[in-house]
Amino acid sequence: MNINDKTDEEIEAIALPIWEAQLKHSRAGDYESFSRNIAEEMLASVNPEMAAKQFAEDKLTRSLSPEYEFLGLLRRGEQVTCLFRTFSTEKEGEWLGRMVLGYDKDEIKIFASSIF
Repeated sequence: MNINDKTDEEIEAIALPIWEAQLKHSRAGDYESFSRNIAEEMLASVNPEMAAKQFAEDKLTRSLSPEYEFLGLLRRGEQVTCLFRTFSTEKEGEWLGRMVLGYDKDEIKIFASSIF
């Protein structure tokens, strides 16, 4: 299966709840819930110890606002990059959120996620 066989609207409908969950669980510092939608290959690099350290040290990850703006999609291969304008409740300015989605064992999962 290829996520890029879906329309922009179908991908957006799938991506937004996943992104909202990532923001919520990042604010809470809840690794177990945060990692639920992450592809197995990414879980090797996003382990509980690394996540706990980031949640503890990175003020941005714990202060991501639930407010965001969906900016669009970039399609590449068998994955799609979803872009978001994201905000912090404690840090001034706007941040670019990026979430890469694709199929992992017949389920759409996160292959990469970051805030710039």
